[in-house]
Amino acid sequence: MASLRRALISAHRALKSSNSISPTQTLLRPQYSSGLVQRSYSTDNSSNLNIDLSNEESKRRLCNRLLYRSKQRGFLELDLVLGKWVEDHIHSMDESGIKALVDVLDVENPDLWKWLSGQEQPPQALITNPVFTAVRNKVTNNLDSYAAPETRATPGNPWVRGWDDINKFKGGPITGNQ
Repeated sequence: MASLRRALISAHRALKSSNSISPTQTLLRPQYSSGLVQRSYSTDNSSNLNIDLSNEESKRRLCNRLLYRSKQRGFLELDLVLGKWVEDHIHSMDESGIKALVDVLDVENPDLWKWLSGQEQPPQALITNPVFTAVRNKVTNNLDSYAAPETRATPGNPWVRGWDDINKFKGGPITGNQ
């Protein structure tokens, strides 16, 4: 209970001290600061992440932090796809690539998975993001190589279906899994 109270107090302080939030602004995205994760919201598309690639220690810390964020999202499919891609490419990225990666990591899990898997059309800002494009190409190539097209939903339809959906159309029960 005390931790909830502390979180609410710190959220109240953050909202009170932030001048960038206005009720008329609708597109809000999280921004992270260095050190402890501290969220503030703004409507700009530029990242407030301080990227210091001047020495090996700061580059190692940043790479480890981004690798952790990509592998520990709490969404298994994204943990596997993003984690492996970031692990393979993070050490060869320059500052602009790292900023593009941070923009992809800031996207919410369900939306990101729908956009990567082709269930929905991504927004223009992500289509032009080189990291998103590379990860999406990897997912698309893997799907084309290992999954027959008839096993996938058509674009615009969700993939999540019940295990007995085939019975619903052949005289089986209408709902449930009897």
